[in-house]
Amino acid sequence: MNQTQTTGALTIKLIVLAIGALLLFAPFLFQDVRSLEVAARICIFIVLVASYDLLIGYTGIVSFAHTMFFGFGAYGAAILLKGMGPGWTPVILGALAGVGVSLVFAIAIGLLSLRVKAIFFAMITLAAASVVLVLISQMSGLTGGEDGITYKAPDLFKPATKLLTDDEGKVVRLWDVRLNGKLAAYYFVFLTSLILFLLMLRFTTSPLGTVLKAIRENEQRAEAIGYRVVAYRTFVFCLSATMASLAGTIYAVWLKYTGPDTSLSFAIMIDILLMVVIGGMGTMWGAVIGAVLLVLAQYYLRDLMGAASEAMAGIPVLPNLLAADRWLFWLGIIFILLVYFFPKGIAGTAMDKGAAK
Repeated sequence: MNQTQTTGALTIKLIVLAIGALLLFAPFLFQDVRSLEVAARICIFIVLVASYDLLIGYTGIVSFAHTMFFGFGAYGAAILLKGMGPGWTPVILGALAGVGVSLVFAIAIGLLSLRVKAIFFAMITLAAASVVLVLISQMSGLTGGEDGITYKAPDLFKPATKLLTDDEGKVVRLWDVRLNGKLAAYYFVFLTSLILFLLMLRFTTSPLGTVLKAIRENEQRAEAIGYRVVAYRTFVFCLSATMASLAGTIYAVWLKYTGPDTSLSFAIMIDILLMVVIGGMGTMWGAVIGAVLLVLAQYYLRDLMGAASEAMAGIPVLPNLLAADRWLFWLGIIFILLVYFFPKGIAGTAMDKGAAK
């Protein structure tokens, strides 16, 4: 790697490191409930997007079933937490159950479908995800149907839980932040997400990750030199499904509610695709950047537009053009501009520009 490539990669890594630092201290920097929800969602979607990037970015597999695996992990924890009550045993068993079901589906889809052309495989995964969404929505007795499941998280994560107390028995405050169960819940999300992301990052830099890139670049050549392409693709499909399922379990524990809209919706699949494209495919760092930008836009763009519309009340046309209800229109414009100026995503384009200097 030459000097310019190193500079481009270093810049992206510094940006990701800064994002990681903000997420680490988020409860102390942004103390309102909404900001903490945004930070937790970013952490979970970083894992979810990174796991999808293993497929589309590193191996060249286009799948529309990623939310299906995410849902398996979420419902595994939700069903057991509802049935067994709050505790770590249902969380662990639910995570294992979600991973187990995800692996069964991933192996079945992989072995039966990864031999076909990319477009046919994408359609098969879309059909499988649609069938699972319908089944989950109809199995009211087990999954709560369209209404979903509400349950309690482990006692450690209850807001009333006191992590540290003073001599008078009151909860200790650090930088004016109460050290209670809500803080513990956030750091559970942050630390588990960080561990999963680092594991995927390590995988992409391993010799196996190099083989996957070779398959993406030239499948026939990889097959010719002795690599069993279907076996490798099935393996990475299973690994991606496992990580997505674990992300679903983490989200279920944080949210204390699981339903089709929060874990299986096709809208989540669209969000994942947008985050991968915005951040950059095949970079892993792009998953962090894409997740941060889109989640922030979904939560705050509407508010910013409303404030801008009020500030320009005396100017013709602009207040209506910037009305809060038009936030999706402007989100689409922003996405088009990002794709135009960063054709390989923000991380990918930054690295390529550094290499071209």
